Amino acid sequence: MKLHLTTAENNYLITAYSENYIEVNRQRHANSMIVMPQQVIIDWQVESFAHLTEAHMAKIAEFDAEVVLLGTGEKHQFLHPKIYQTLTAKGVPLECMTTAAACRTYNILMSEGRNVVAALLL
Repeated sequence: MKLHLTTAENNYLITAYSENYIEVNRQRHANSMIVMPQQVIIDWQVESFAHLTEAHMAKIAEFDAEVVLLGTGEKHQFLHPKIYQTLTAKGVPLECMTTAAACRTYNILMSEGRNVVAALLL
């Protein structure tokens, strides 16, 4: 699915998504990743939703986001609260949704100037 937003204002924008790739600023990546307005981590070492750990979420908590979007792949799934307790302790909300929905939501929040982190699983 191609996503449309006219400008990213020098930020990272998710320009397309499929079950096999995520495209950021028209550059295609075939792996899970973390996208923020000013930074992209293309080597997020998470094999699947079932492999997410407290350590993965603690690393995301270091980014001091207003909100974290977790794209759980094609299926909408929820994390056990213990896995994201570091985010909760910092007062950072976590929203779990399909990766397609997380890509769309990230673009909207980023375009509003929000400090959003999208952790996206393929």
